[in-house]
Amino acid sequence: MNGTTALTNTPALSVPMPAPDAMGIYTFPNDLDQAHHQWTYQLLTRHRAHDHTVIELMAPHSGRPHFIELRRPTGRPVLALEPHHDDFALSASGTFLAHPRPLTVATVFTRSTSVHPSLEDAYSTESAVSHLRDREGAAALAPLAAARLTLGHKDAEPPYRPYDQRRLAQITEELRAIVAAHPDAELLAPAAVTRHPDHLLVHDAAVRLGCRWFWEDLAFWPTYALADCDQQLFRARTSPALVPKLVDITSVVLDKVTVLRMHGSQMHPARKMYRPIRHAWTTAADLLAGTGTYAERFYRTESL
Repeated sequence: MNGTTALTNTPALSVPMPAPDAMGIYTFPNDLDQAHHQWTYQLLTRHRAHDHTVIELMAPHSGRPHFIELRRPTGRPVLALEPHHDDFALSASGTFLAHPRPLTVATVFTRSTSVHPSLEDAYSTESAVSHLRDREGAAALAPLAAARLTLGHKDAEPPYRPYDQRRLAQITEELRAIVAAHPDAELLAPAAVTRHPDHLLVHDAAVRLGCRWFWEDLAFWPTYALADCDQQLFRARTSPALVPKLVDITSVVLDKVTVLRMHGSQMHPARKMYRPIRHAWTTAADLLAGTGTYAERFYRTESL
């Protein structure tokens, strides 16, 4: 799963793709929004024609319906360990939309008071926020037919401090029990490049459990993956034989927009949901001279 995934336009959709702005991050383009609206309409038409491969998703906060093709997983199972309800959806869902595998997602920090400031009155308690985030996580993973496990820990709040070693030990043992219950599954976890204490903790726990396959948490942050040192690090982590391959994943990108609208149903403005795609494209424009895009980036610490 190392490497790049490239994006080209689907002729039937005539999807115009945006161009990076001067800061290397996309301004919110109407093009992508319009393409997603057209894509959704095509899926709605199939759904109304009783195409049972297309399912309806309801955005948990807004209640707005969306449509997406249900994936049929094959191959070796994957057990993904994520810090929060949105981490897998943000950083890894595109790959599994393109290549679905039997998937179980274990979420460690499922109690939260973090909600968009404009909705703090509507979701004023930890219980209300946590319930919303749980519903967002369930909706985002539904197209992948993923099983979900929640550990019930409270997420870190700013100002962030290093995680407690005793908490690491506790969570590691809780995850160890989950790993033991999925003996055939391949472990996948965040690489924790965000430096968020929750991400660092889950990464360190996963390493203790023998995880050798990681996704990079660059979906949130415009600074990661653009610096020369990061590019060099990514190349060092991947096989010298790695060669970028141009593949049409337009439909996957548009489906990932739907997933992002599930996980971030309470985010405002809407462009915040598109940051992973905008940033991925910008990174690729730098690394591949405009020939494709990093939809997501993974690396393994073992030889394949």
